[in-house]
Amino acid sequence: MSQTTPQLTTQLTAPPAALESQRGGPAAVLAVAAATFSVVTTEMLPVGLLTSIGSGLHVSDGTAGLAVTLPGIVAALAALLLPVAVRRADRRTVLAALMALLAAANVASALAPAFGVLLAARVLVGVCIGGVWAIAAGLGVRLVREESAGRATAVIFSGIAVASVLGVPAGTLLGELAGWRTGFAALAVVALGVAGLLATVLPRLPAGEGIGLGAFAGLLRIGALRAGLLAVTLLVTGHFAAYTYIRPVLERVPGIGAGLVSGLLLAYGTAGIVGNFAGGAVAARDPRRALLWICAGLGAVVLLMVPAGGSLAASVALLLAWGLAYGGVSVSAQNWVMAAAPHAREAASALFAGVFNVAIALGAFAGGRVADSRGAGGVLWLGAGLAGLALVAVACAKGTAKGAATREG
Repeated sequence: MSQTTPQLTTQLTAPPAALESQRGGPAAVLAVAAATFSVVTTEMLPVGLLTSIGSGLHVSDGTAGLAVTLPGIVAALAALLLPVAVRRADRRTVLAALMALLAAANVASALAPAFGVLLAARVLVGVCIGGVWAIAAGLGVRLVREESAGRATAVIFSGIAVASVLGVPAGTLLGELAGWRTGFAALAVVALGVAGLLATVLPRLPAGEGIGLGAFAGLLRIGALRAGLLAVTLLVTGHFAAYTYIRPVLERVPGIGAGLVSGLLLAYGTAGIVGNFAGGAVAARDPRRALLWICAGLGAVVLLMVPAGGSLAASVALLLAWGLAYGGVSVSAQNWVMAAAPHAREAASALFAGVFNVAIALGAFAGGRVADSRGAGGVLWLGAGLAGLALVAVACAKGTAKGAATREG
């Protein structure tokens, strides 16, 4: 990376007066976090139910993983195209509509008579994921005072970790007790409730930057942004190559039955919440340092899961460390993106969401191929290797070493 790459700064500036009809406050931030919780839980529920879905619809674990891959691909496109398509629409209306669509997609998933129908429903899920993240990721600065914007962003991204703690384990447990279709049906109810909450609690959020497709090409000329997106691509691809198949990984450990997997995913998600706020606090001052620690930690933990397969205690400890490390990825990367392009928050967030979801799709697809050919150990080696490459990418981004501290109230 050239030494002329601009330094990252995590100072989040307030939106222009024309965009600020009113602040929504903490309730609005929590409502947006509920939306991110809903889309992430829906996106990742097949991870916890992978074996059940495969058995119920007569496909292999690797093929069932396409229920994660396909929404990722669609989400990547939706993150770029939807903000352009709704450039003049109030963001409150857009978010509520996306939640209603998510509810419909979950109903379709619950009723799917064949795997192809499930995949069609997951296309709609992808539209919701990409649209929600493109808009929600940069809303913190519009919903609270400037000095609290960093904390609000961390709360919005905590929906990811809470989905791991509450959403996916609860859906997995419900699926084990009442069938995998019941898990999707329950998420339809949740999504519909969140749609009503957003429509009620959010203030008016007029469209901001008038995004056009050309804006994304312009953003890619920013060296700091390119460096962050490359690191995110490698790190998230590696994580999902391994994590999408965490159930088969855990089931190879002596003493772990099907019932214990839900509890372990709950523990993983709890660690992720801690990692989200810890990573966010560091990234608010220095996103590069936060991502360096995350890449190194994630790579080491996933690699150590290979020899730990014979030990219940070691596998549990490493899974908790995995959750802690990955919990800080999204909020740290978003801080990097916002710092690199403070003049185009929504466009940069849309680009970030697109890249992130491409990485999810790549990871789930590559992991599926490796899982079918080389088993659980193979996906761990792949995940660790890609995390190592992400570490190199962040370390080489010399011009982005430090940033100004974000003021938080």
